[in-house]
Amino acid sequence: MNQPFRCVAVLTFALALALPLPTSAQAQDTSGQRAKELRSLVDKAVAQALANFAEHQLKPDQIAVTLVDLRDPQHPAQASHRGDAQIYPASVVKMFYLVAAQRWLEDGRLHDSEELRRAMHDMIVYSYNEATHYIVDLLTGTTSGPELPPDELQAWADKRDAVNRYFSSLGYTNINVNKKPWCEGPYGRETQAIKAFKPNRNLLTTDATARLLSEIVTGKAVSAKRSAAMMELLKRDPFGKTDDPDDQAHGFTGSALPPGAQLWSKAGWTTETRHDAAYIELPNGAKLVLVTFTTDHANEREIIPYLARLVLNEFGAVK
Repeated sequence: MNQPFRCVAVLTFALALALPLPTSAQAQDTSGQRAKELRSLVDKAVAQALANFAEHQLKPDQIAVTLVDLRDPQHPAQASHRGDAQIYPASVVKMFYLVAAQRWLEDGRLHDSEELRRAMHDMIVYSYNEATHYIVDLLTGTTSGPELPPDELQAWADKRDAVNRYFSSLGYTNINVNKKPWCEGPYGRETQAIKAFKPNRNLLTTDATARLLSEIVTGKAVSAKRSAAMMELLKRDPFGKTDDPDDQAHGFTGSALPPGAQLWSKAGWTTETRHDAAYIELPNGAKLVLVTFTTDHANEREIIPYLARLVLNEFGAVK
């Protein structure tokens, strides 16, 4: 049986959550203190998850977690475990393509259309790869297809880096977002690019993913209006019925939520990875972003909700 958190640590964190939000003059110091408390919480939650799934050989370098406390959205507090580790994000990357599409629309670089809206909806709500391929083509002015001569492939790759350049301009680091997600593929020039250019696959960190989701939640991604539109696509119903064990509302963080909680999320999974980026609002008023990436344990569906329960219980959730 796992050792419980020490009573003093739990009491300290509970009292911190119960205290009123600070004035602006105190905000920076308070945020720093909350970050220390969150770091202790994340460390202990990860340690418990590693112990609980030891028989499945879950290792510290196979899990990454970033937690953001958004009760005071102007002064968020954050902590992570391996938050800067580059990990193949699976379909979580689609959230980055969604933000880029909204930026392009805001700047007039994309034309708003029913087809584009359908693709954005299907990319996020149903996690369709084909919808994502269409959006990546629109964002970058590239298409998949037959192999290209070296000079044309280089020009193609430069155009395909458009989304990377956008997020780099915003200060995002340690990520790569220039590949299409595939089931059976890739083929042709997509395979050429994988062989010719590094990195050869999409890469995200939980820190970067948590930052992006936090910016959407707080209305800072592109604009408040466009952030609200993105939130509509990310909204999940964790209390509805489904027969799909990988349903984004139930198969990940959502299964850990207590009655009355609300969820916005984007999950991703492959034969090697299982991830979730979740924003949660609890009935007690707590608001948090929790991003969890796991590798080499794609069939262990309980790791993410198990860790989420540990975190949510410290925020006063009861299930």
